[in-house]
Amino acid sequence: MLNSQELYQQANQLPPLEKLRLAELLLADLDITDPTIDAIWLDEAQMRWKKYQAGELTTVSYEEVMEKYKCSRFS
Repeated sequence: MLNSQELYQQANQLPPLEKLRLAELLLADLDITDPTIDAIWLDEAQMRWKKYQAGELTTVSYEEVMEKYKCSRFS
């Protein structure tokens, strides 16, 4: 069996589209859901939605977020 470095050297010889397909396959194998984490995020999302609907959350516009990102990106 090849080690990761040997496999990388072989994969690096592939055309760009084939590299992309290989990367997608490898990433898909890593994308395994955890029901416990999913439940925690569901609870968090529901709590945030309820607070938003009740006016208890301060929101930030997309434009404000992007402006902040632009200003701090190269700082």
